[in-house]
Amino acid sequence: MDVGEAAEKSFLRPIDNTSVVQQVIDRLTYAMIYKELKPGDKLPTELELAASFGVGRNSIREAIKILVSFGVLDIRRPEGTFVANGFSDKMINPLLYGIILDQSDSLDNLKELREWIDFGILELAMVKAEPEDIFQLEEQLDKLINEIDKGDVERVFVADDNFHEAISIAAHNSLLGQIAKLVRTLTSEIRMSIIRNMIKHGRGEKLKIAHEDLFRVVKYKNDEEARQMLVEGYFYRYNILRK
Repeated sequence: MDVGEAAEKSFLRPIDNTSVVQQVIDRLTYAMIYKELKPGDKLPTELELAASFGVGRNSIREAIKILVSFGVLDIRRPEGTFVANGFSDKMINPLLYGIILDQSDSLDNLKELREWIDFGILELAMVKAEPEDIFQLEEQLDKLINEIDKGDVERVFVADDNFHEAISIAAHNSLLGQIAKLVRTLTSEIRMSIIRNMIKHGRGEKLKIAHEDLFRVVKYKNDEEARQMLVEGYFYRYNILRK
């Protein structure tokens, strides 16, 4: 892309000197939101961006470095810098840290967020799950039940996470799946505590039943039970189980 062609892009108009790096980041972000830059597109060179924005190359370089760290841009030497295709785990990190540093009553907020995310995924899985998804979900359920019988808390925790990931995959929505993975990361300490207490106090059978019910909801598309089952499930009553 030459400078003349690049200048026709509206996101390449000059910007002022206030928080230059952040403004470059914002300009490139909005260009992606409004599809002036699409996944796989090659960005103009640092020199071209600096000339179009009316800022120094150091500001361009720093903004690109930040967006690369977020997984939004890819640097492919010697070809240049490109808009990323699809998700990477790095994209989750800024949102993850933002939630961790939130000053509000984040525990209750996380509980509500997980309820809505879990229900949304379950609802989609009921509609979109294919036979292979059901097979994989049942396989993860069997592994989870086996680990519960053995009583190793850490292995139960991993099996539980794999089971819920299988439901996310069955929903066939990558956006929702990435958010669900983030929420599971943020609630990992709570979930570990729940599982530890349930195993310790002989509630392994209840843990099995909760996951068997989830499996049946997906397999038999039992929409009527889905939300009530989630709200009354082991995760949402963790305050009782932690005592």
